[in-house]
Amino acid sequence: MRLPVVFVPHGGGPWPFVDIGFPHDEVEGLANYLRSVRDVPRTRPKALLVISAHWEASVPTVMTAERPTILYDYSGFPPESYAITWPAPGDPALAVRVQSLLADAGITSTGDAARGYDHGTFIPLKLTYPDADVPAIQLSLKRGLDPKTHLAIGRAIAPLRDEGVFIIASGMTFHNLRAFWDPRANEVSETFDAWLRATMSCDSAERDERLSQWADAPAARLAHPREEHLMPLMVAAGAAGGDRADLAFNGTMVGHRLSAYHFFHS
Repeated sequence: MRLPVVFVPHGGGPWPFVDIGFPHDEVEGLANYLRSVRDVPRTRPKALLVISAHWEASVPTVMTAERPTILYDYSGFPPESYAITWPAPGDPALAVRVQSLLADAGITSTGDAARGYDHGTFIPLKLTYPDADVPAIQLSLKRGLDPKTHLAIGRAIAPLRDEGVFIIASGMTFHNLRAFWDPRANEVSETFDAWLRATMSCDSAERDERLSQWADAPAARLAHPREEHLMPLMVAAGAAGGDRADLAFNGTMVGHRLSAYHFFHS
């Protein structure tokens, strides 16, 4: 059975395992959604392939370690933020398969045996798979953050969906850290999110075209001064192919609108 693809918002820093000042009801709303993601596939995945906003490389790079470490790629948080664990096993064979699919699509890639799970992976997936009992690897973004490149990466790895691999893209639909605590940015997030919801409701060809031109959308550069948190969505849309996109979560964090999308094969 072909597995779905999901794009999830991963929140900020070590939440919800450490209180960093986010409103309780918003924390619970997003946390409950992330817990529900484990039930999205109808069959248990053999492995997870995560595309996190927090890893960029000169070419798409896959994690190859058998036992990935935790990469605490945030700073300025309480000490307990650096003791969070998520000891999922890696999957070196899946890493080889990912590189093979990318090569078949003419996309140069490499592996990284030292890379650990960054917080775009271990924070949300500690909620989704708290027992850390499903093998998981990450695939990096490509520097330059070209949307068409990331749509192509997604198309290249799409066959994994028929091989028991659950593709999880982890980013944010609003990511402007300078404005994160500014309530005036709420309207910006609403404006861009409305455009994104309309885009995701289009047929796949129009959806991909609009995503490739995302920077022309209303409030785009106010919502994403830098687009690394939007690029995982491009990979998810590419891997979705002609599948429909369902709005799976539409909540807020510090008042800023955030959305999640699930792609299902009809």
